Amino acid sequence: MTGTATTLPITLHQLRLDGALALLGKEESAGLPPADHDPSGHLQAIIDELCNLSLRDPLTGCANRRQFDTILDRELDRVARSGDVALLLMIDVDHFKRVNDLHGHNVGDLVLQAVAQALNSCVRPMDTLARYGGEEFAIVLPACQPAYGQNVAERVRKAVEALRVPIAPGQELTVTVSIGGAYALQWIRSTRKLWIERADQQLYQAKSHGRNRIEIEQQPDSTVTAEEKKLLFVPDLTGDTSWSEDWSDVFAAPLGSTDGVN
Repeated sequence: MTGTATTLPITLHQLRLDGALALLGKEESAGLPPADHDPSGHLQAIIDELCNLSLRDPLTGCANRRQFDTILDRELDRVARSGDVALLLMIDVDHFKRVNDLHGHNVGDLVLQAVAQALNSCVRPMDTLARYGGEEFAIVLPACQPAYGQNVAERVRKAVEALRVPIAPGQELTVTVSIGGAYALQWIRSTRKLWIERADQQLYQAKSHGRNRIEIEQQPDSTVTAEEKKLLFVPDLTGDTSWSEDWSDVFAAPLGSTDGVN
């Protein structure tokens, strides 16, 4: 026995991929590399499609809650390290229960799909649109300065208000949304839960003030001094002070600059 690991050949047939292919559906499965000519590429494509499927809401195609949570954590970390800005918008379809009650859940699904398409037309490639749950959506907007946040939200609100959703021959449905927004705290390691709660509070205000409107919390003042920035980084306990010299340019940079920060 030499101790060397032996790789046993495994065929795609042995892996029993029928269940995975059934999850992907005919359209996605048709685009896979041929299993006979490229078994490794075929298997990798299946894995990639399944990963994508696990991160998408099946009805709207938006990011699902799992992906949304991951993006929020990443943005909170980035803002805490760089002092950059990020805006979270929570969006709720107004009177959606009435749509389901009057027209049925199939029409409700059509409305949600139409709203998702309208929202998607308003976001940048760097933004993340997610279905938060039920008739509620969320948009994470990195590098969205406070001067533009209200304009972005208004573009979203108007895009949904302009929708005409066909639900039967000669019959269309219109809907509106209420929007609440909150900025991530700069230079502070906050939590996903607190950020969502702050945006949700603004959404509640938009609902209580008449719906089809926007409420965005003013960006909190979380300005820190150069000395306070130093405390965000842990020095070498061995006594080596080179870390301070390495980061001196970062500490001297204007607040919100990301130069030198990964």
